[in-house]
Amino acid sequence: MDFMDLVRRRESCRDFSERGVERDKLENMLEAARLAPSACNSQPWSFTAVTAPLTVKAVAKCLQGMGMNKFASHCPAFIVVCEEKANLSAVVGGKLKHQHFAQTDVGIAVAHLCLAATAQGLATCIIGWLEEEALRKLLGLRDGARVRAVIATGYA
Repeated sequence: MDFMDLVRRRESCRDFSERGVERDKLENMLEAARLAPSACNSQPWSFTAVTAPLTVKAVAKCLQGMGMNKFASHCPAFIVVCEEKANLSAVVGGKLKHQHFAQTDVGIAVAHLCLAATAQGLATCIIGWLEEEALRKLLGLRDGARVRAVIATGYA
């Protein structure tokens, strides 16, 4: 598929089918994110794929505060995206240039992840409205990691 066709096909889905997401497709998405460029190759991210039905339901609830993201209740899988500490070179360079490169790096990785999903016939929605502490507790995430987004993933 032509790259521009792929970009044009990617959209934010809010109507997922009940069909589960195959493990190999999730692994391909995570590999595409892992290969994303980052400042000083610091790769300041971690990803947690959630497919167990009870945990999926619990994650959905963490995205629905104040009545938001009701569609998440019907999503079969989520990928929780965390910003981790960058390596020393990226941190020092960022301080010198008054930039926080890790946030940009995480954004690039998320774009790779979503485009990889689209290339495999999956749909995604990037969700930033979330209860960070509830997700941290539910998934046992490190205290230092910041949950930056949750990627709803499935078939449209």
